[in-house]
Amino acid sequence: MLAIIGGSGLYAMNELKVIASHDIDTPFGKTSAPVIEGKVFGNPVLFLPRHGVNHQFIPSEVNFRANIFALKKLGACTILSISACGSLQEEIKPGEVALISQYFDHTRSKRAGSFFGNGITAHISTALPTCPVLAEDVLKAAKDIGLSLHSDKTYACVEGPRLGTKAESFFLRSAANCDVVGMTNVPEAFLAREAQMGYVTLAIATDYDCWREDPDEHVSVEAVFAVYNENIGKVKQLVLKLLENGVSETPDNIRCALKGAVMSSDDALAPEQKEWLDVLRA
Repeated sequence: MLAIIGGSGLYAMNELKVIASHDIDTPFGKTSAPVIEGKVFGNPVLFLPRHGVNHQFIPSEVNFRANIFALKKLGACTILSISACGSLQEEIKPGEVALISQYFDHTRSKRAGSFFGNGITAHISTALPTCPVLAEDVLKAAKDIGLSLHSDKTYACVEGPRLGTKAESFFLRSAANCDVVGMTNVPEAFLAREAQMGYVTLAIATDYDCWREDPDEHVSVEAVFAVYNENIGKVKQLVLKLLENGVSETPDNIRCALKGAVMSSDDALAPEQKEWLDVLRA
């Protein structure tokens, strides 16, 4: 089953035929909002607004672990993240959409970045952090509706909530060779891999961050939401086509990402630890 995590400006999907609303209290706390379970074209889907239904959580306040754990427990196998971003490259123009394949973590350790710790040790591989099968499904859906995507791009994740300096923008654009910048897809992408779930980001470029010389082109909240709201319709259309086509099965290397990665013995775990670890392993 596909789960959709909606970013800034995407707090609901009216096209969903709602089956249930799940207000889940996980071992890691509460989710950002109730998880909506529904169907589109007869295909099941889960939806969760990352920042809450009223955008009440700044990026470092989002309970990423609770969100991912709840989606996994409810049966999601793969996640499509919808996110606003700033473009760090000339060819990705505001209003255009990038399909992400890599992430650069430029956060400041304010976020709980792993399910593991506190007596449970595991080390997963994130060399290839996104699901190639879901990416192909997204590209096919985009082609079906005539939407051009920038594919195989790198997303730099910064702490926020402030918008970046020019020095930071130039560093991410040049030294780190990133294509877009946002505040939310780390640790989300890595937690999805720890939960043995596929993950892909569709990032809507709303601005050129602040690396251009003209101050009028520097990012502002007003500009972000104006451009995002103008272009979210085509992303919703893509998502609907993706659901109409159906989502392919997540590859074995992702579905079994914890195999050999967990170093702690089950015998050494408390019952509640084993319980939530079994959910991730399922």
